[in-house]
Amino acid sequence: MKLESFTKKVSHEFPQNHIQSRFLTRPKVQENLFAYLMLAPDLIGLAVFIFLPIVIAFYVSLHDWNALEPMQFVGLKNYWTLSGDLDWWVSLRTTALYSLMFVPLVYGISLLLAVFIHSIPGKFQEFIRTVNFMPFSVSTVVAGIIWMFMFEEQRGMVNGAIKLLGLPAQTFLGDPDQALICIALVSAWMVIGYYTVLFLAALKDIPVSYYEAARLDGANVLTIFKNITLPLLKETSTFVLIVTTIASFQVFDQIKIMTNGGPADATNVSVFYIYRQCFEYMKLGYASALAFVLFMIIFALSLAQLKLMRSGNTDSKI
Repeated sequence: MKLESFTKKVSHEFPQNHIQSRFLTRPKVQENLFAYLMLAPDLIGLAVFIFLPIVIAFYVSLHDWNALEPMQFVGLKNYWTLSGDLDWWVSLRTTALYSLMFVPLVYGISLLLAVFIHSIPGKFQEFIRTVNFMPFSVSTVVAGIIWMFMFEEQRGMVNGAIKLLGLPAQTFLGDPDQALICIALVSAWMVIGYYTVLFLAALKDIPVSYYEAARLDGANVLTIFKNITLPLLKETSTFVLIVTTIASFQVFDQIKIMTNGGPADATNVSVFYIYRQCFEYMKLGYASALAFVLFMIIFALSLAQLKLMRSGNTDSKI
């Protein structure tokens, strides 16, 4: 039953509520009610699956708990312990290194691919766009197993290509200096197609007349990209940088499948370290404290990125 007919029926059956029903029949009120009804499922989902777990994690972080015995309140002891946990800070440094490789790689290649695909005329553009998007549809587990075979030292395809060039075979996932780079490359390969589609959608919103005017003025490709394309993609760039940064600090699946944190803890990132504390050592209170601190770090980084990009917008307007 439509909202308007429902409110009219209420007004007819309950005359004493006539004033309230007239209020409900106003178009503006109906529009607001409809909007709140549409937003309600998302808000409930955010409250139940995002905000409530954060509150529970903070509550558990104030306790000593192994999931088998009752929780014991220890206050801020877990936070004091993590401040002196050298392995935790090393895992944070490993995460930061991974982020420094993953975020620029995804942003740069996605943007360049979007510009390249956008320049292709006709239906061939659709074909290239589909091929580029395909890795995003592969599950992380399947992608991890495939790339483990690809990086295999003796029979892997990557080493096969390297040997054709006359170079020695590499251990890749077995080398502490190469393992994290390999993980970053695989992670980027999986999501570049998705972010390319985002940039393509933003590129289609840029008026063609801007490019025509620039070409008439004699601007070359690089000048057009620097002064037209890049500034008009700033909002999309902000979104991509923030989302990829958050994703880089949450990397886990690829590492669990491909290296299990090794070799020599070279890929022991923060989330994997929290996983070990929680499910291997059964320190749920300490793991919750680590998770809450990691959440605060990601939150602060996201705010800093957002503020930085907005300040850039203000400066450009001035």
